[in-house]
Amino acid sequence: MPYTIKPIDAIDLDDERLDYLSDHADSGERWVLNFGPQHPATHTTLRLVMELDGERVVRVTPHIGYLHSGFEKLAEHHDYNQYVCTVSRMNYISPIANDIAWHHAVERLFGIEITPRCKVLRTIMHEIGRIQDHLLCVGTAALDLGAFTGFLYGFNQRERINDLCDYISGQRFHPDWTRVGGLMRDLPDEATFRTLVKRFIDEEMPPALDDLETLLNRNRIFLDRTQGIGVISAQEAIAWSLSGPVARASGVRRDVRKDEPYLCFADNWDGQGSAAVKFKVAVMNEGDVFSRYYVRLFEIRQSVEIIRQLIDDIPGGPVDTYADGKFVKPDKSQVYGSIEGLIQHFEIIMTNRGWKAPVAEVYACQETANGELGYYIVSDGGPRSWRARTRPPSFINYQSFPKMLEGHLLSDAVAILGSLNIIAAELDR
Repeated sequence: MPYTIKPIDAIDLDDERLDYLSDHADSGERWVLNFGPQHPATHTTLRLVMELDGERVVRVTPHIGYLHSGFEKLAEHHDYNQYVCTVSRMNYISPIANDIAWHHAVERLFGIEITPRCKVLRTIMHEIGRIQDHLLCVGTAALDLGAFTGFLYGFNQRERINDLCDYISGQRFHPDWTRVGGLMRDLPDEATFRTLVKRFIDEEMPPALDDLETLLNRNRIFLDRTQGIGVISAQEAIAWSLSGPVARASGVRRDVRKDEPYLCFADNWDGQGSAAVKFKVAVMNEGDVFSRYYVRLFEIRQSVEIIRQLIDDIPGGPVDTYADGKFVKPDKSQVYGSIEGLIQHFEIIMTNRGWKAPVAEVYACQETANGELGYYIVSDGGPRSWRARTRPPSFINYQSFPKMLEGHLLSDAVAILGSLNIIAAELDR
């Protein structure tokens, strides 16, 4: 049965693409192509239905839902600590950032202020998670365009980050590291942790970034495939509610770490008048694939500088706060060594009497690698969310993909999609 093509609507494109579409508006050569989900660039989880005129994309319709897992519904069945295992699987490229963002929202609901030591450790790992995500994004973006060596430069350093996650939590890929009011556990050994982090930011990351830039920044093939491709303006980025590197590459100067500061990005984070950590917000105006790539490279270097400011000044003291004594699971030494610790652990885990959540609703967000990651929690006073909703940056950013691609060549789809860094489990949840 023949496929009926609807007339194309007016599309706001640059002059070259617009001229092409108007010249070929009635050519009768249009056909429909399914791009993915089996295509390697769509990671078996994205499907694009394209209407083509030759190799020129006239219209594209994204289809999602190939990885739907009911993650948000699970929040109604898991308590505020258990659910961290679920949120870390929404963005499986930098799961530790999801852990930190989730418990940031829960602690705002409970009105808990975490300890200075916990703030510093969370900030360090928050930025390491950003590096982890950006490395895979720029590496696979290069891979999709044929630069396999660039992928290796990024992926090798991700292995060092996985080693760090393994050291602090015992798990390489999904640390599930945070808890309400604190962490799963304190550092096994602070000196060893400091040595590992310093080796990573001082010895391993700089040459890897230099190699990436040397390989790609003046590579004629890479530049031709990325410059002027997938352009979206600042006004369009704001209209689409884009965030993160995608928005900043179009000139939208918004970063939650600056605009709604949290952890060590806020002044007085240790209660002793400490100033917020200093970093620059990466902003470009071209709004194309290359700009999105370069913003991420710049942000990696800024994350390294943030970590460098904190790594030698990790405060002492506990990583868990014990305000009111009932929100935070006690340390294992207390569980095994004192009747009070055993009772508190039993009440939180077995009876839920320790959870005294207010009947309220709250939204809190953090600036993760792909943009604003927020959690909206509705509490009925029980030990778990009555409802929980995620604001996933990948899902919001993916809306603009048809706008970026229409009028480009079929081969440009891979470059544009890679520049958005779409994480399928954030789309479907």
